[in-house]
Amino acid sequence: MLDEFGRTIDYLRISVTDRCNLRCIYCMPEEGVDPLSHFDILSYEETLRLARLFSELGITTIRLTGGEPLVRRGIESLAKEIHDLPGITEVGITTNAIALTDKFEGILASGINNINISLDTLNPVKFEKITRRPGLEKVLEAIDLCVENGINTKINCVAMKGVNDEDFLDLVSLAKDKPISVRFIEYMPVGKNDFEKMVPSDEIIKMIEDKYGKMFLDHETHGKGPATYYKIEGFKGTVGFISAMSHCFCDSCNRLRLTAEGYLKLCLQYDIGIDLRKLMRDGKSDEEIKNAILDAVQKKPKQHTFNNYDDAENIEEKGMSKIGG
Repeated sequence: MLDEFGRTIDYLRISVTDRCNLRCIYCMPEEGVDPLSHFDILSYEETLRLARLFSELGITTIRLTGGEPLVRRGIESLAKEIHDLPGITEVGITTNAIALTDKFEGILASGINNINISLDTLNPVKFEKITRRPGLEKVLEAIDLCVENGINTKINCVAMKGVNDEDFLDLVSLAKDKPISVRFIEYMPVGKNDFEKMVPSDEIIKMIEDKYGKMFLDHETHGKGPATYYKIEGFKGTVGFISAMSHCFCDSCNRLRLTAEGYLKLCLQYDIGIDLRKLMRDGKSDEEIKNAILDAVQKKPKQHTFNNYDDAENIEEKGMSKIGG
């Protein structure tokens, strides 16, 4: 698919639930959210139908997200069915890894070939402060399990000033002896305006180089996401940066997002899109739904305006757990 600006759209993130077993401070309120009802959330049959239609339109990469995708029963079977769709070349999952060890055998059998694990600190006390739940040992166990089984593993750290900026170097050390990518994601004020938490990637790069020496740009392809990767001499893994705020990469954006209730989001910042659940439940044909998707893609915004909220319209007010990341 091509959008109005000539960008190739070949990457779809599918949220399978808005529920989560953690309460991370940048994603979900402490009391949680009012969960979607069984009726409101897409059934696996509906999700698979949409995945098939998207694959017919040119989507090749699908990532399953949440909330926390592993809390939804049967996620392994859904992943396997998506993996087997013609045209789909890569199926990944983004998880907090609390339940990954218990479900690992099924995830491995599903054909998922890359796993992104959210981890913002290696300090167990701070882990509980950020996630409002215990569980660091389970996450570290899951990382080791992924590495042992040759899974393409990435650690996603949301970089937050005054929250975990003292933990970045410890996280980088995970890539020293493990063939994984440790990635720092600039904090984006989705649904809010707390810009002061954002730590620019350039600042983190300087911090890392002061400790570990010069980093060198890694030109190897690590997936279809927007991260820039670096190598450090003596490290088995790499360090990546997703710099949506300080180094906008919207001109090469290749992705769409499907929320757990079937709303196709065209951009993380805006609430514009199309209700695909309604089209399916209204009895629309495959061709009608595909045409609606193609029409919607032409409305994909040119770029986000997180750095200038005053001039923005149609701003997304939902938190990340409701969007799917």
